[in-house]
Amino acid sequence: MGKYLERAKELRNDPDVHYNCAQAVLAAFGPDAGLPEEAACRITANFGSGMKMGETCGAVTGGLMALGLYGIEEGATVGGFCRAVRENHNGCLNCRDLLRMNREAGRPQKPHCDDMVYECTALVEQILQEKK
Repeated sequence: MGKYLERAKELRNDPDVHYNCAQAVLAAFGPDAGLPEEAACRITANFGSGMKMGETCGAVTGGLMALGLYGIEEGATVGGFCRAVRENHNGCLNCRDLLRMNREAGRPQKPHCDDMVYECTALVEQILQEKK
């Protein structure tokens, strides 16, 4: 397990603070790029729950922000990140649809959202390794 994934897991499992999906992803990567964890959490505060409207998953938007933070903006790489997530989830990136499919499968929400955070964190971490 990479250090960013480990940190994202710590954040999602913190019993004292609720880190939304976007916060957990960006805050895991921020400090190594010069963005303090607290600032990362403020920036992403309104990106959880699909920008609080069931739209694009917060873990995905957090991952996109992390890629941008590290200067990764090429369409092929960024699009590849989104395609990888979409392919793993029946073509969906929207929180509302992801949660609906999860509910229909009879699974609880928190583990699903945690898994989205871990998946997006691992993908960003993989991209960073490839770009070294």
